[in-house]
Amino acid sequence: MAEAERIIGTPDTPDTPDTPDTPETPGAAEAGPEQSDGGATSDEAVAPRGRRRIAVLFTVAALAYALDLISKLIVVAKLEHHEPIEIVGDWLKFEAIRNAGAAFGFGEAFTIIFTVIAAAVIVVIARLARKLYSLPWAIALGLLLGGALGNLTDRIFRAPGILEGAVVDFIAPKHFAVFNLADSAIVCGGILIVLLSFRGLDPDGTVHKD
Repeated sequence: MAEAERIIGTPDTPDTPDTPDTPETPGAAEAGPEQSDGGATSDEAVAPRGRRRIAVLFTVAALAYALDLISKLIVVAKLEHHEPIEIVGDWLKFEAIRNAGAAFGFGEAFTIIFTVIAAAVIVVIARLARKLYSLPWAIALGLLLGGALGNLTDRIFRAPGILEGAVVDFIAPKHFAVFNLADSAIVCGGILIVLLSFRGLDPDGTVHKD
């Protein structure tokens, strides 16, 4: 009988060494969440900076768009079908002109194409905003976005029809094309982007050297 009990009890013997190992398992499991928390903390630190840059982009865009829209409403109401207003003698005038072409009056036969391009620029900027961590790039893209929205609004809502509307231009320097504030915002944003590219600064905030 004793021999039978010894044989039956033998399989229980290896279970006894496993008992001391039990406390170590929770300790090992706890290491995982700590590392995960550390990664989440890093991501949480980066996210607010990205959101601030996006806020700057859309604030600049909204300001540029509002100034362009208000200026065009005033020009149409007060200056269209009237004599030009001299600001600096013959060197700078305010003169209301309807422009069916691109910025500065180029390509009047391709109004719809320029409308599609403006819409595409807006979509690209909106998608790029998700990876934006650079303040100068946020300002540059905001200027581009605001200018594109300003002229696109004219293309959609002004005569002669949807997608073929003529843009309101009114800033007329001597010996130069007539333009508006949206054109100015687009040009300034483009120049800033060129300068940032020469410096090697990417929209995500990284700096590279060729």
